[in-house]
Amino acid sequence: MKLKKTWEQKLDSCRPHEVKPAPISIAGMKAGEIMLVPTARMVDDFIRAIPPNTSMDIKAVRAALARQHGAKVTCPITMGFHLRTVAEAAYEAHARGVPLAKVTPIWRVLDEYASTTKKLSFDPAFIVKQRAREGLDAK
Repeated sequence: MKLKKTWEQKLDSCRPHEVKPAPISIAGMKAGEIMLVPTARMVDDFIRAIPPNTSMDIKAVRAALARQHGAKVTCPITMGFHLRTVAEAAYEAHARGVPLAKVTPIWRVLDEYASTTKKLSFDPAFIVKQRAREGLDAK
């Protein structure tokens, strides 16, 4: 019987990233634009680099990641999947006792209203509390 992967294992089990033409128009992205399909680890690394007491919305993260990799846009669907993976892995680590300073600060991107937050397996109060601790207002 195959054991279910942890979120932390999923964080590192992605295929390589791709830069290719977008196949469809969706979420502000036009078909044919050069699109980054990131890995979960790329999303995690980007979020870890956001300075304390600073927040970025998902749209800004997608734009910045695209620029870093020579693309015009970042795939919104893949980004949503990976944001959840990063958030779940961060909470998993925190629940195991990893200090907050070493946990990916997903609260700098997600707030209580983000669609990804609504899909998380843990209470969004964790994100709200960490945003408040850093002085980040709800969007």
